[in-house]
Amino acid sequence: MSMRIVDIREKTVSIASPIANAYIDFSKMTCSVVAVVTDVIRDGKPVIGYGFNSNGRYGQGALMRDRFIDRVLEAKPDTLIDAEHDNLDPFAIWKTLMTNEKPGGHGERSVAVGTIDMAVWDAVAKIEGKPLYRLLAERYRDGQADDKIWVYAAGGYYYPGKDHAKLQDEMRGYLDRGYDVVKMKIGAAPLDEDLRRIEAVLEVVGSGKRLAVDANGRFDQQTAIAYAEALKPYGLFWYEEAGDPLDYALQAELANHYDLPMATGENLFSHQDARNLLRHGGMRADRDYLQFDCALSYGLVEYMRTLEVMKELGWSSRRVVPHGGHQMSLNIAAGLHLGGNESYPDVFQPFGGFADGIQVENGYVGLPDVPGVGFEAKAALYKVMRELAE
Repeated sequence: MSMRIVDIREKTVSIASPIANAYIDFSKMTCSVVAVVTDVIRDGKPVIGYGFNSNGRYGQGALMRDRFIDRVLEAKPDTLIDAEHDNLDPFAIWKTLMTNEKPGGHGERSVAVGTIDMAVWDAVAKIEGKPLYRLLAERYRDGQADDKIWVYAAGGYYYPGKDHAKLQDEMRGYLDRGYDVVKMKIGAAPLDEDLRRIEAVLEVVGSGKRLAVDANGRFDQQTAIAYAEALKPYGLFWYEEAGDPLDYALQAELANHYDLPMATGENLFSHQDARNLLRHGGMRADRDYLQFDCALSYGLVEYMRTLEVMKELGWSSRRVVPHGGHQMSLNIAAGLHLGGNESYPDVFQPFGGFADGIQVENGYVGLPDVPGVGFEAKAALYKVMRELAE
């Protein structure tokens, strides 16, 4: 059968908020929303795949318009077909997107491609009439999917006028909603003040095993080690992104001073960068966590290469808990056996969070039984996406 992508539409959406981490504030944060429109009809309507990029990187409409969208629309339609599955071929589409791109420099273009790739996979699963995580499990994991995924609540941002009591209220709210591990930001205040903030949160959550901290790459080596020494007694769930994402030597040295779990990787956008982290960053496959985010790192096609690199270097896919708190990572976690997913119960709405009516229970969340990624099961998000289809 003939099938083709007839249009790719994008728009930039504000996800601005008054919060900040140790590195940036989110007062002007944007993201891109994409619709991949096909000529395949399901339930009397054309199949449209949707995607968006994660918070922390801005919308990438200019790159999409300048380079990536036209490459797909100008390609011969039959070169983008997966004949075996009678569907679109995400791998062929990805290759087309990346035609005439030099290697290296995995910066903003990885976000542009990752966003389009998300929409392509949403369309593929809709054409097949299955939730994406089921399709992934069937094609790549012998049919075995995880029906529920461990999630943790990320928050604890710096906010004007946010005292310890407000921080405690926020964390109490996460526990009340079924989360068993919460995360807070560190590094935008002096060490002694951050320790007071941590102790305030520990009063609420009860144990360091239920609290992760995230420095967002702020520290030089000396500061990273000073924090490590101070954090040790708390027995935290993890100590995240102490130094610059590309400073593998800092991360490796930090491992000599901190034997509890660490986490990093959300700002590495390719399988090559992931491989360098695992080769040179001193990360420990028995306890540390990797946080690669498909929406920022060239999408799921590239994510599979990253998982392959991990496997070659002796890492289980269960050590990956992606950044970004979105439904695409949730599908990948369930379909490809990751260790869990980040969640943003209160921030970056409507892009953060999962399907409506699905509760977090004892730290686990389920997925909706709808074809595709499941955006249609999240009303506020689907409202934003649907505007692209009209």
